[in-house]
Amino acid sequence: MRLGRHRAGLSPRQRRRQALQRGMLAGAAAVALLAAGVVLVTGGAGALCSAREPVLVDVAAAVDVAPAVMEAAGRFNETRASVGGRCVLVQVTEQPPATVLRTVIGERAGVLGERPDGWITDSSAWIRLARKQGARSLPAGERVVATSPLVFATRSSLAERFAVGNTEMNWRMVFPPTLRGRLTPTEEEPDVVRVPDPSLAGAGIATVAAARDVVGAGPEADKALTAFVRWAQAGSAPDYRSMLEAVDDRTFWERPVVIVPEQSVREHNSRGPSADPVVALHPREGTITLDYPYVVTATDPAVAEASTAFAGWLGEPEAQEIVRRAGFRSGDGTRGPLAPGPDATPRVRPSVSPEDIDEALRAWSRLAPPTNILVLSDTSKHMAEPLGDTTRVEVALAAARTGLALFPNSTHMGLWEFADRLGGTRDYRERVSLGPIDQPESGELVRRGRLNELTATITAHPKRDSSLYDAILNGFREVEASYREDMNNTLLVITAGKDDRGGISQPDLLAELREEWDADRPVQVIVIAFGKGVDRDGLTAITSATNGSLHVAQEPGEIIDVFLAALARRLCHPTCRPGA
Repeated sequence: MRLGRHRAGLSPRQRRRQALQRGMLAGAAAVALLAAGVVLVTGGAGALCSAREPVLVDVAAAVDVAPAVMEAAGRFNETRASVGGRCVLVQVTEQPPATVLRTVIGERAGVLGERPDGWITDSSAWIRLARKQGARSLPAGERVVATSPLVFATRSSLAERFAVGNTEMNWRMVFPPTLRGRLTPTEEEPDVVRVPDPSLAGAGIATVAAARDVVGAGPEADKALTAFVRWAQAGSAPDYRSMLEAVDDRTFWERPVVIVPEQSVREHNSRGPSADPVVALHPREGTITLDYPYVVTATDPAVAEASTAFAGWLGEPEAQEIVRRAGFRSGDGTRGPLAPGPDATPRVRPSVSPEDIDEALRAWSRLAPPTNILVLSDTSKHMAEPLGDTTRVEVALAAARTGLALFPNSTHMGLWEFADRLGGTRDYRERVSLGPIDQPESGELVRRGRLNELTATITAHPKRDSSLYDAILNGFREVEASYREDMNNTLLVITAGKDDRGGISQPDLLAELREEWDADRPVQVIVIAFGKGVDRDGLTAITSATNGSLHVAQEPGEIIDVFLAALARRLCHPTCRPGA
């Protein structure tokens, strides 16, 4: 069966490259092979190829697999493959999956100059996401051209140290140590487990899925997943190469571990001998294997046929050998890499399905976007009251200081404290203006440093009443005025939960919030209240007016859980039940 006989017009891009590439088609010998719907033409047909414009196929490939696909494309071009009597030439470029995704779903920002004709990404999750977000024209039946299991990678010397301490790599290591029952890792554990950015890399998406699978479902699981996302954001990296280079860098982390595809470890070690090479360790619960699928994205019928021809050729033995020599496993997963190293296939975590991976990506997309957050700290007489062995304000700010570490540098944050007449004519005082957390307001100390300093030094005022309702209204309006379209906009109130009736009343505050809250520019009010005697009904009414939430902690040990529960609300926002 011959592929289409019609001739498609050339795009401007194809015409620009026509003269250069026409010469590559001349001088072939006479043999014709028909296989899998692809016509491989040489010899007498060479004159036809040189007389007609080639079908040019642009393939966008994930950065780690792109070098192997480039080599395969060179071999493919040498075969003089043709469709409809026209020779096919394939060109491959490295492109991050997220950029290609935005291009094929028709977004306008952060896209490629032109839509590719074929797309090889590092996880089928990207293709499923593209279809769900509008790219329904992508044909089904994409071909997996390579696979690579996720591994925990570290230096050989550290792997031996972990083994001596009976420390097995496991997926719970991606969570902050506080969720493992301690403030800091032990000397026999990694001091950091870095995760690829899930918005950029398939290994990151798979790690989110594994984390979700480990903790299960329910409110406690949501809090744990939220802690993971915040922790991962602070140490995530855009690509595997930089992550592995950080393992070799001994100037910052003492016991680093990174989660990367097995192939990237092989590629890293192939650059030259090392006295302490990077080794790949398998998680005890089983791993997740990345697939590298090829999907045809061309809209021109002739180019789509040519793209399909190249996809089919990538499954042939010659192409698969190239892929395996680059350190990948075969597309069907049955054959190991040809690069030096063990070929044993690690145990796969069977409970993580494609649907789980898709849900993990959705969870990350809800939790990970940057936050524009103003923190209101109650420093009235009620926060001077004891809570355990300390005061409410000291417990609250210690929790805020721990929570601060969970926010990445993309965060915008500010801090106000409030109590009656604290700011002269106002009942609040701005301590840090709302702005980028990694930039200073003035001088050299960035906001993060200033916030850390203040959360350790702010004290309550034993003789000042609470101006809670006034502070909430003014804080809400401040976040509204500083609203960021690309961020989650939040007013976080840390309080004893009482207002001493010195300003606006609770009914009037509710009326103002309901009138000013804009569903198209939503600002959530989240209240964390400490101690007994909290007006739960009144505060729930206030937070519900902005689709926010109330969280109450009675004991100091509950504070981090409450803080994480407040952040975990993003997993259902904006469809959360009021007060949930």
